[in-house]
Amino acid sequence: MSFPQGFYWGVATAGHQIEGGSRTSDLWFLENVEPTVFQEPSGAACNSWELWETDLDLVQGLGLNAYRFSVEWARIEPEPGVIDHSALDRYEAMVDGCLARGLSPIVTFCHFVAPDWFARRGAWLDAGAPEAFARFCDAVMARFGDRIACAVTFNEPNLPEMLAWIGMPAFISELERATLEAATAAAGVERYRAGNVMIPEDFAGMRAGMTAAHRAAKAAIKSHRPDLPVGLSLAIIDDVALPGGEEVRDRKRAEVYEHWLHLVSEDDFVGVQNYERMYYGPDGAVGPGEGDDVNEQGTGIEPGSLRGAVEYAHRVSGVPIFVTEHGMSTADDSLRAAFLEPSLAGLKAAMDAGVPVLGYCHWTLMDNFEWIFGYSRHLGLYSVDRETFERTPKPSAGVYRELVRRLS
Repeated sequence: MSFPQGFYWGVATAGHQIEGGSRTSDLWFLENVEPTVFQEPSGAACNSWELWETDLDLVQGLGLNAYRFSVEWARIEPEPGVIDHSALDRYEAMVDGCLARGLSPIVTFCHFVAPDWFARRGAWLDAGAPEAFARFCDAVMARFGDRIACAVTFNEPNLPEMLAWIGMPAFISELERATLEAATAAAGVERYRAGNVMIPEDFAGMRAGMTAAHRAAKAAIKSHRPDLPVGLSLAIIDDVALPGGEEVRDRKRAEVYEHWLHLVSEDDFVGVQNYERMYYGPDGAVGPGEGDDVNEQGTGIEPGSLRGAVEYAHRVSGVPIFVTEHGMSTADDSLRAAFLEPSLAGLKAAMDAGVPVLGYCHWTLMDNFEWIFGYSRHLGLYSVDRETFERTPKPSAGVYRELVRRLS
């Protein structure tokens, strides 16, 4: 199999998960209240705020032509209306560093994390949220928007609804609520809210706020670059109905994906972020069989899931697909290495069947801070020493590099 010329081959990262020291962010505040749902604080993460050039060298060394990363709003606008130009300088240097290495910069404007001051206002529940987000996007575009290849406004705005369907343990939901209550009290505000820790009664309001913010951000971005491809990325499980499970699967799709897939029908692409397949019978989700290989989240390892997710997203949205994340959470790197080629074969089969796909970004470059799970999850092509921050390639890094060389 061979992928078309101009196809983006990349890896994806997110600022808060690798940079470290994001003290003006909502997530930093939530990680450090008591009680907190976070297993541990992010701290120095992978120290990528200092080691970004090392990271870009790793991406280039994999033979890739794209790098997806986020610009952190909390660093760029640490106080309302106050732009930290040194932070913009740093991200501009990253963009230029990508271009110097033959990497197309794929920029995410909100990868879950926002400024602390924004969370104190209620985050996406606040009526002024869309305008505030658009102002930030405008500042970024004014500085280096002329040099980026694609813009992703939001990363996985549908994740809270998806996690509700997965059935996280009750104690996690209780801890999320307790974390927000502790943050609200510590901040001395009416409600402290964040896009990455959400309670069910806020789902509808947060979705409405992010929908309006996406449109406002897209307008701000396009005002600088009408030609720039803009979209958002969605968490999409490949949902498969067993006999009698069609109603359950379709209800899940309606609650988790369809609002966003209809929204992006106005956009240039939709980012698909797929990690697993789930099966549904008449009584709900059906887990993996005894003896099946599973990832660190306990779901089965199904390379065909990427094709299913991509085909579904295109069928509903009608726009091109960009696989902005795909990977596996596992400490057994042999499972990840074996997972790559059949997954990409499925993606190519979808393309051969008529689905337009712009590119593929593997999640992730290196093991990092995985939100409430801290550093207990392993999704990287490189491991990271928690003391020295040395990056060490896993066998899967070589497998991915060879696949890209062969398939390009």
